[in-house]
Amino acid sequence: MLLDTASLYFRAFYGVPDSITAPDGTPVNAVRGLLDMIARLVPDFEATHLVACWDDDWRPAWRVELIPSYKAHRVERAVPGGVDVEETPPGLIVQIPRIREVLGLLGIAIVGAPEHEADDVIGTLATGADLPVDVVTGDRDLFQLVDDEASVRVVYTARGMSRLEVLTDASVVGKYGVLPQQYVDFSVMRGDSSDGLPGVAGVGEKTAASLLQQFVDLDGIRAAAADASVPMSASVRAKFAAAADYLDVAPTVVEVVRDLDLGEFDSQLRPVTGARREALEALATEWNLGGSVPRVLAALDALPPAG
Repeated sequence: MLLDTASLYFRAFYGVPDSITAPDGTPVNAVRGLLDMIARLVPDFEATHLVACWDDDWRPAWRVELIPSYKAHRVERAVPGGVDVEETPPGLIVQIPRIREVLGLLGIAIVGAPEHEADDVIGTLATGADLPVDVVTGDRDLFQLVDDEASVRVVYTARGMSRLEVLTDASVVGKYGVLPQQYVDFSVMRGDSSDGLPGVAGVGEKTAASLLQQFVDLDGIRAAAADASVPMSASVRAKFAAAADYLDVAPTVVEVVRDLDLGEFDSQLRPVTGARREALEALATEWNLGGSVPRVLAALDALPPAG
């Protein structure tokens, strides 16, 4: 199981009341919410290995260089030569170190990569896995990783934890009319305002899907648009001609990286024992984490013996 960790802790922050605080007044709603997600996901999906994939760089310079508008509306403060500061509620910022501490005590691997997003870590781990993979995210961009043959699914959280969608090849086709391996080109054409991707003006989901069904991929569509002998409306040809500069670079921005060197780490889930368990139980009281710590400990206690 690969967690798009920021996607989940943002969802937890907004889904759990911020009136839940530690005795010193520090919010702990995102910590609680994330722990409860893990406590539910691990047994429900029978995860034996888990990685909390991390945004070491949520807006990599190489993506911004290709499309300057990429996530630009989320920048709170630009950091020349470094990682821009993302607009994040102060009540969540103070919880992120606590989230990392709790994950560490649970024995959950936190894995990121310099100059890359969690999506790229997920793409690399999903592509190289020797086990079936469930990617847990609220980000549609990761639909490109769905692959029945490789046993890669996406557990989509956008509708809430009580209405999780498990996406396979068939469900991606059912939702969008395209195969998962066509999803990058589909997303490029459709655009995504939440990521600052303009898309091809005048081309929405239905048109993008129809074009992919007819011409297979973006290269095929662009070749057809440039070939007067291929049946295609003049307006569609004009739209693709006008978007040529964007289309030259957007696939590289949207496609997740699948070949990062992530080094060695242990993703095996195990019951938490000894000093780490005592520390977690102490934090449950110190931070007012309620029943979330016992629930996640119970989920890990119930794991089958490692083989």
